[in-house]
Amino acid sequence: MPPDLTVLGLPAARGRWLLVLFGMSVMLCLGSVYAWSVFRGALESELGIGATESLLPYTLALFFYAFLMPVTGFYISRLGPRPVAAIGGGLVGLGYVLSSIATNIFALTLTYGVIAGTGVGITYGVPMAVVAKWFPDKKGLAVGLTIIGFGLSPLITAPLANYFMGLYGIRTTLRILGLAFAAFIPVVALTLKFPPEGWQARPHAQHPLQSVVTKPHSSKLLFSSRSFYGLWLCYAIGAFIGLSVIGISSPVGEEIVHLRPELAAGSLSLFALFNGISRPFFGWLSDRFKPRYVAIFNYTLMLIASLRMVSAQTGQLSTYLFSFCLLWFCLGGWLAIAPTTTLRFFDSEQYAQNYGIVFTAYGVGAVFGTLAVGQIRDWFGTYTYVFYLMAALAIIGIVIASLLLKADGKDLSKGERASLLLGTKRN
Repeated sequence: MPPDLTVLGLPAARGRWLLVLFGMSVMLCLGSVYAWSVFRGALESELGIGATESLLPYTLALFFYAFLMPVTGFYISRLGPRPVAAIGGGLVGLGYVLSSIATNIFALTLTYGVIAGTGVGITYGVPMAVVAKWFPDKKGLAVGLTIIGFGLSPLITAPLANYFMGLYGIRTTLRILGLAFAAFIPVVALTLKFPPEGWQARPHAQHPLQSVVTKPHSSKLLFSSRSFYGLWLCYAIGAFIGLSVIGISSPVGEEIVHLRPELAAGSLSLFALFNGISRPFFGWLSDRFKPRYVAIFNYTLMLIASLRMVSAQTGQLSTYLFSFCLLWFCLGGWLAIAPTTTLRFFDSEQYAQNYGIVFTAYGVGAVFGTLAVGQIRDWFGTYTYVFYLMAALAIIGIVIASLLLKADGKDLSKGERASLLLGTKRN
C-alpha cells in the first residue's frame, strides 16, 4: 500500500470523510421517494383516482428499490462503484422525467414505481459499500452518517417540491427533479472509489471483529447461517412497522388526534428529522454493543410508542408527536442496524451482495406493511387497531432478536472481543 495514499487530494485517513459527505448527498437525492405524499393530492385530483391507487407508485418504488439491491450488489465489486452509481442515478432521473408526462396511474406506476424505484435500488448500496471499505475501524458510525441523507431527504425535498409545484405545477416539478438527479448523481459518482485491498486507517491496528469471528464468505453459506434468518426477520419486522407509519402519519394525525391537515402535514418534517438522526446514533450503538441488544432496545421503543397511540384521544398532540417521532426514529435505526450487523456477522469483502440479500427484508416489510394498515383501516374504520398489530410485532421482534440475532459461533461485544485478543497475546 502506498504510504502517500490520498482521497480527493487529502491524506486518506482524513479524505475518506469527504466520501461520507458525497455519499450522504447521493442518499439525499434517492430519499426523495419518501416525499411521494407531496404529489398525491395533486395527482388524485388530476387523474381522478383514489387514495389506494395513488399509493401504487410509492409501493412499487419501495418494492423495486429493495429487490434490485441483491442483484446490483453482485456487480458493484465487478464493475466498480462509479458506473453502477451513474447508471442508477440516470434511471432515477429518467423515472421522474417520464412521470412528468404520464397520463394515467398505470403509466405513473411504471415510470415512478418501476423505473425510478429500480434506479434507487441500483444506487443505494454504492455509497454504503464504498464507505464500509474506507472505514474498517468505524463502520457503524460511517455507514450511519452516510445513510442519514436518505432519512433527512423529505426534510429538504418535500418543501422544495412544494415550492416548485406552487410556481410551475406538478408536471414541471417532476421534470425539474428528474433532470437534477440525472445530472447530479453521476457527477458525484465520480468521487466514489474503493480503497486498495487491505487498506486500514491505522495500519498496525488489529480489528477484533475480523480476527476472532469466522464469517460466511458467500451467499450460499449466508443462507445456511442461523444469524442471517434472525437478521432478516428482525429487519422485516422493523421495516413493516416503520414504513407503515410513514404512510399513515398525516391521516392518523387528522383522524385520531383531529389535527388540522396543514399541521398534520407539517409534522412530517419533524418526523423526518428524527428518522435521519437515528441512523448515526444506532450505527454508533451497533459498533459498541451486541446486535441483539441494540435490536431489543429498538423494538422496546417501538412497543412504547405503539401502546401510547392505542390510547391516544382527540387533542393529544403531545402523544401523537412523541409516538410518531419515536416510530420514525426506530425505522431510521434499522437502516443502520441491518447494514452494520451484516458487516459484523458476514465477510466484509462480500458486503454489497450480502447486504443486498438482507435488504430484501425491507421490501417485504414495505409491501406487506402498507397493504396491512390499509386493510385494517377499511375493516375497522379507524387506524387505532393498527397500533395493536405494531405492538404485537414489536414483542415478536424482541423474542426473535433474543433467540436468533447472534453470530454463528461467537457473538462477542467490543469489550469481550478486546479481552479475548488480550488474552491471546498474553498466551
